[in-house]
Amino acid sequence: MENFLTKSENKISNQFEKKGYLIFKSRNNLLYKEFEKIIKFLLIKKIKNKKKILFNYLLNNFHQFIDKRDINSIRLEIIKKINLSKKIRYLYFLNTKDFLYNLVGNELVMQNKINLSIQLPEDDSSLLALHSDTWSGDSPFEIVVWFPLVDCLKTKSMYLLRSSKLSNFNKKIKKFNNFNQINNKKKNLKDFVWLKVKKGETLIFNQNIPHGNVINKEKTTRWSFNCRFKSIFSPYGDKKIGEFFKPISMRKMSEIGINYKLPKIK
Repeated sequence: MENFLTKSENKISNQFEKKGYLIFKSRNNLLYKEFEKIIKFLLIKKIKNKKKILFNYLLNNFHQFIDKRDINSIRLEIIKKINLSKKIRYLYFLNTKDFLYNLVGNELVMQNKINLSIQLPEDDSSLLALHSDTWSGDSPFEIVVWFPLVDCLKTKSMYLLRSSKLSNFNKKIKKFNNFNQINNKKKNLKDFVWLKVKKGETLIFNQNIPHGNVINKEKTTRWSFNCRFKSIFSPYGDKKIGEFFKPISMRKMSEIGINYKLPKIK
């Protein structure tokens, strides 16, 4: 196969293939500021303490201000609000555009709704057991963009199987009858890497590689957004264009080709 990528493009591609993920400094703080504007407005109405609170402090210590039984309804309200903002969706894409164009291509679809995870300390209601998104029918051509609003370290983050261990892992799981049985097996933690993603950084990762999280044992709350992107013309899994994905960067010749009809002759 011929490779006409630049030296820098090949470097990024090789790093992503080797590690299964990349962590990089966010393009600017515009996306964070837009999230802050919406979230802070909604949260101030929810919490009991009406004193002026710094946004970063409010997020990290959110568990001190609310009843954890309300967490999912608050999360869903935030998701609804942020996805009404075309500016946020554009900035989310723009923040990772160069990496997406490099790793996925320049004709993309984006998940219809940016998702939000809020994980309180010692709360087991937002756990994601070890999984690969493809195990439940997702396309192997999707990439996940993960944007934290706070420092996500140790158990406040997520873990990912080391790429070097993937081939051996896949051989071992052949003996299981279903993917749920994998989680009942004790994991060798040395085979996994805890991703350290700080506020002001962005994570992109290969969702085909097994990953998950555990109960947050840190003293602060995790806030992270996630959104999937894929090439518009790559095969789809259970999540289809229109119902889950929306085109965001189709090129004119592709549009012309899709709408083209061969003239009829006798």
